[in-house]
Amino acid sequence: MTVTIVRACLRDGRGGSPTAVLDDLPLTDDERRAVPARTGASHAVFLSADEATGAVSLRFCTAAGELPGCGHGTVAALAVLAARTGTRDVTLSTRTGTLQGRAVRHANGVLEGWFAPGPVHLRTLTGDELDDALAALGLPGNAPGAVVASLGRPRLLVPLPTRSAVAALTPDLDRLRAACDRSALLGCYLYSAPTPDGRVTARMFAPSIGVPEDIANANSTACLAAHLASEGLPALTVDMGDRLGAPATIRTAVRRAGNGPRILVGGTAEITVGPGGFPAPSPA
Repeated sequence: MTVTIVRACLRDGRGGSPTAVLDDLPLTDDERRAVPARTGASHAVFLSADEATGAVSLRFCTAAGELPGCGHGTVAALAVLAARTGTRDVTLSTRTGTLQGRAVRHANGVLEGWFAPGPVHLRTLTGDELDDALAALGLPGNAPGAVVASLGRPRLLVPLPTRSAVAALTPDLDRLRAACDRSALLGCYLYSAPTPDGRVTARMFAPSIGVPEDIANANSTACLAAHLASEGLPALTVDMGDRLGAPATIRTAVRRAGNGPRILVGGTAEITVGPGGFPAPSPA
């Protein structure tokens, strides 16, 4: 089994979220769940390409089980495709549906992945549900502007006034997992007020899927972009991972469409040699 480790959503060529990418095999559920721990990654992506049509199927897994989707995992898979075949548009099939993506290999060797994750559904959270989550996060009182955003699975988006307020969070992860499980939430994504040029600091806590804190969460960032599109923000640049020593940056762009905003999300990536000597693929 050849596993490639991709650092997805780099910031200025550094950091990123280590993600295991491998060509799909007839593995058991337990074998799939074992890949992240074995490779030192939080997530694994299983890639299956149809050579006749060029379509690609993706499956995502953490140590806790399979996920219907994973944004930074999608960026990582697109980086592997770019390294293999160069820049191209690609149709991606996931458990949540069909996505349109673009794998980019720049002349200087930098790899990039962009995709349209699909429509985001927003709703408010009931008082008791919100109170449970906020208490677990260590936040007093209510949270004006908090919403539940669904993109495959629902997650709570909570605004905080400053970058330092986001950095200072010390949630009770056991209590947060219980609160998220009661409300069927993937996790909680907390973000600072956008700067005039659309820059945000964010942190994502998802103990219910075995990820206490995510280095980079592209799907939640796409949810935030859809939520803030009503305020006229055409793009977001979101910094994550600093508290984990792995700076990551995710970018979004908003395209206006007749049935609501169309969100594009992506980032740069670097392929490395994985733990245990797993080799990275050679560029085509």
